[in-house]
Amino acid sequence: MPSFESKAIDVVILCGGFGTRLGAEAKDRPKPMVDINGKPFLDILIGHVVSFGFTRIILCTGHKSQYIEDYYLKNKRVQALLISEEKAPLGTGGALKNAEHLIQSDSFVALNGDSFCPVSLKEFGEFHQKKKSQLSLALSHSKQTADFGSVMLNESNEIVGFDEKISKGNPGLVNSGVYLFNTDLLTKIEAGKKVSLEYDFFPSLVGNGMFGYVTEANLLDIGTPEKLSIARNLLV
Repeated sequence: MPSFESKAIDVVILCGGFGTRLGAEAKDRPKPMVDINGKPFLDILIGHVVSFGFTRIILCTGHKSQYIEDYYLKNKRVQALLISEEKAPLGTGGALKNAEHLIQSDSFVALNGDSFCPVSLKEFGEFHQKKKSQLSLALSHSKQTADFGSVMLNESNEIVGFDEKISKGNPGLVNSGVYLFNTDLLTKIEAGKKVSLEYDFFPSLVGNGMFGYVTEANLLDIGTPEKLSIARNLLV
């Protein structure tokens, strides 16, 4: 099996969040750009990606896209950073489809721009290759799954089902917002259509070569003021 070559693989970060639950924290900026101890949350994600040798990053923007564009045009973080702006909300799946023309690699890493799970992207990529997976999701342990929805695996780590935010808060595995796609999967998403990865696309692939990589890394998200405060305390 060939080694996982991060320099040859694109990374796509979903940055279209409105941050409505964050109130004043995100009033003038997209949710991924909220301040974490003096720098945007998105910088933390990019720093993690770059630490594994990735050099080409595509930011899927929407709400207040210009804020992101202005910041990263002035603050070069990677060898190549591109912007894929959606003119109307397309959902997480629609945003990836909108960026399809910019993706040059046969597979790509995708990250939610409003959560952080410091998974080893090298080990994740090797898992994806070993399983000959079409789509791999990094999964985190959670004491209660009501906020995230739980993911069910079989003995081979193939994903056999989802329970999206309707469980009763039991312990389980949750979607960490870190994915590895075979790029040709994007042909299954209709262009210009609003599509949710979590609710529409992932469930449609159950039983079709989708695997879950279980990590011990903790999942942080910044969706509420309380969770943002936790992130600021931990991401120092």
